[in-house]
Amino acid sequence: MDEARRRKILDEAMDLFRKKGYSAASMQEIAEACGMAKASIYKFFPSKEDLFTAAFVDCHRTLLEQADELDRSGSRLNLSPKERLRRKIEFQLYYTVENHLFMIDFRELPITSNVNFAAAWKRKKAALLAWRKELLLEAYGKRIEPFVWDAVAIFRGILFEYLGYVIQKVIAVPIPELAAYIVDRMDAMTEDLARSNAKPILNEANAYYHHLNPSDPLVRQGTVRQFLQSLEEKIGELPKDEEARGELREVVSLLRKEAEANDPNPTLIRVLSSYLESVPELRPYVRQLNLMLG
Repeated sequence: MDEARRRKILDEAMDLFRKKGYSAASMQEIAEACGMAKASIYKFFPSKEDLFTAAFVDCHRTLLEQADELDRSGSRLNLSPKERLRRKIEFQLYYTVENHLFMIDFRELPITSNVNFAAAWKRKKAALLAWRKELLLEAYGKRIEPFVWDAVAIFRGILFEYLGYVIQKVIAVPIPELAAYIVDRMDAMTEDLARSNAKPILNEANAYYHHLNPSDPLVRQGTVRQFLQSLEEKIGELPKDEEARGELREVVSLLRKEAEANDPNPTLIRVLSSYLESVPELRPYVRQLNLMLG
């Protein structure tokens, strides 16, 4: 009985949140929609924030469950990998538009500062990243494994940019056609990456970092180390004699030592960076390095 009542509260709350938004929907209205006293709602959900968090979690769980069922039906129908990808993109487009409050629009709400909601949001992002990775690997196979996380990032960007236009009702392209269009763009992008043997930018270690899951100092220090290695490679390509390149590498070595120090000297870092900036080809690298060390 309790589970049935909890389910009813959740369903009615999700419907009201969709119709009125988080701020406008009140716990009293949700209680009235359920035919319950407001005190009964609080027995299951101690606050409006807890209720919205539960609705958010339920919405994304349903998304992944329905996506799994769509995948199973695709297998039964012996659909091609490309058609299965198109169907799953079409499904996600429809689902996100219908549930955009829980999928996109919540980002500007005060709920995002709630600790429990932030934890749920972090878990959601990790689950969706893993799902999109498997979705693309299924569609394009092992040849995209080296750059699969870059493909996920590009896919996510394409998907959410077009979703924004659909939600704002400013494009009239039917969603099935939009899904097919996105698949065609992904085909071209993955083919280009595979053919060019492009060097990956993202990997398993850094793909899961975002504003809700920020990197720690140790991770950032490792990134600076990798960046300085790229800077050394760039120095090796400069049209200079070996003695000049050696001096520049020595400066990079000193920068690396200072960047990894427990108490780095900002004045020394500025002096070393200024020396590298005297070489025009290195200025963009130094500019980014200063941002990374700032």
